[in-house]
Amino acid sequence: MKDISYRVALGGIVSALCLLTMFLAGIMPALYLVLPMIAGILMMIIAVEVNTKWAFLTYIAVSLLSMFITFDKEAALIFILLFGHYPILRFYIQKIKGKLLRNAIKLAVCNICVLSFFYITVYLFGLDQMLEEFDEIGKYGGLLMLAAANVIFVFYDINLDACHILYKKRLKPKFKRKK
Repeated sequence: MKDISYRVALGGIVSALCLLTMFLAGIMPALYLVLPMIAGILMMIIAVEVNTKWAFLTYIAVSLLSMFITFDKEAALIFILLFGHYPILRFYIQKIKGKLLRNAIKLAVCNICVLSFFYITVYLFGLDQMLEEFDEIGKYGGLLMLAAANVIFVFYDINLDACHILYKKRLKPKFKRKK
C-alpha cells in the first residue's frame, strides 16, 4: 500500500489532467466523446497505481467538479455515466471467468449507461433536439445510434486493454520510485 501523500498527490494530478481534458471538450466540441474517453484512461492509472477504491474516490471528485466548471455539460455527463467509471469497473469485470459472459456484462454496462445518458439528457436537461435528430434519421434512428455506441464502446474497451498493457510494461517502469 502506497503512503497517503503519494495517493493524494497522484489523485490530484490525475484529477487536474481529467478536468483539463473535460474543459477542452467545451473548447473543442467535435471531441466531446474522445476527451471523456481520455479522462477515463487517466482514471485507470489511479486504479493501477493505488487501488480501485481510491480510483472511485478520484472519479467522484472529477465528476462533481466537471459538472460545475466545464462548459460542455453533455461531455461531463458522458464521463460521469460511462467513460469515467468503466475503466475502474473493468478491473472487476476482467476477473469473471468465461469470455462470453465477461463481454456480455461489458455490453450490458455500456447499454445501461448509454440509455441513462440519453434519458437524462432529454428528460432531465430538456434537450429535446436529440429526439428531433432521431426523427430525421427515421423510426430506427435510436436503435442505429445505440448500435453505433456499442461499436464505439467495443473499440474503447480494446484500447483500454492496450493502454493498460502499455502503461504496465512501458511507462510504469520509467516512473518507478527510487528507494
